[in-house]
Amino acid sequence: MLRNRRTTLVVVPLTILSCVILGAGIYNIPFVEERIGWRISELHANIKYALSPPEEAIFTPNPTVVAMVQSTLDAYTPTASPITPSATIENPATATITPTATASPTPIPESVQLGGITHDYQKYNNCGPTNLAMALSYWGWDGDQHDTAAILKPNKDDYNVMPSEMIAFVNEHTDLNAIIRVGGNLELLKRFIAARLPVLVEKGYDVPKKGWMGHYQLITGYDDVKEQFRAYDSHEGGPNLRVTYEKFELYWRHFNYIYMVIYPPERESEIFSILGNHVDETYNYQFAAQQASNEIYSLSNRSQFFAWFNRGASLVQLQDYAGAAAAYDTAFQIYPEIDPDIIPWRAMWYSTGTYWAYYYTGRYYDVLNLANITLNAADKKILEESFYWRALAKEALGDIPGAIEDLREAVSVHPGWEPALYQLDRLGAVP
Repeated sequence: MLRNRRTTLVVVPLTILSCVILGAGIYNIPFVEERIGWRISELHANIKYALSPPEEAIFTPNPTVVAMVQSTLDAYTPTASPITPSATIENPATATITPTATASPTPIPESVQLGGITHDYQKYNNCGPTNLAMALSYWGWDGDQHDTAAILKPNKDDYNVMPSEMIAFVNEHTDLNAIIRVGGNLELLKRFIAARLPVLVEKGYDVPKKGWMGHYQLITGYDDVKEQFRAYDSHEGGPNLRVTYEKFELYWRHFNYIYMVIYPPERESEIFSILGNHVDETYNYQFAAQQASNEIYSLSNRSQFFAWFNRGASLVQLQDYAGAAAAYDTAFQIYPEIDPDIIPWRAMWYSTGTYWAYYYTGRYYDVLNLANITLNAADKKILEESFYWRALAKEALGDIPGAIEDLREAVSVHPGWEPALYQLDRLGAVP
């Protein structure tokens, strides 16, 4: 009897362990993972968010520092902040933009629809790579979302692929060129499409019971009579999604009206002609900052939050970190007033401008607090940018071991990520 009991005590744990190992092995088969991986991830997220609602995690900038930043801005750039609807911003970084006079643009058709694109529905958490693959297919690129994801997302759980990473993929791994700009408008999109150039955009997306998140779409057509764009959507819309100009613009604002165009090198002069003054990146960010400033007081609630956020993002690119920090501070003051059902608590998954602004104005504790809130709100801490900036803030505050730990975590969630590897090397640490 004793022998049988001992045998049972040994056999049962071994059986359970074998089942776990077998299950893990089966799960890691790509075919199986693609079909059940998202369900497991979704279950994990639902449990996490039920226990700790992410919309209740509110970042509050240090009020003393906010007052100091505002005082400095008032002293050196009196009209930069606060902004009034009719005010001209005198800060050189956000000077009122006057486009260079050009000939009247060539009229375009009232409707255009591009074809020749291979549509694909995204696999688990694979929005960016899928949309990029669809955009490349228009130019005859022979690949799919697995090929783009292999470089863009070595960690399948990575929440987001940055637009800059997608542009780098095109420029470094294909024979095509790609360009990225912000501050776009509907007319510009239509001009690209009329020139037989589909446009990749990043925009907001409200998902029932999941809340707000970012989403890429490939814009392939427009119809001025119906006032609609046509898009290839990798999630639910498929290859024939219609979206009104009004709704498109509403959600496009959430990402500073960003747009990406892929093109053969021989068509570069045509691309530059359509862009006009926006070929110059400094002009483009100045324009986008002014565009956001013009919108701020005509909007409210979440739209106003994003207008301030966009202003901050553009000012960061112009290295006006104090002005950017002030814009982000105002955005975060609006944030708690947004309806909890549509509050953009994932905003920091897609943007690093806030970290830049606070870090380069010496607000290291705000960087730490924002990174902590962002990481703790996520169901999986797969946010290499937040680890990276938290590491830099820790280093600035004298916590070198903590900085190294965070940089190693950044490399862990994004293998081979060069920014973190560079910082580790600078600190004399191994990944």
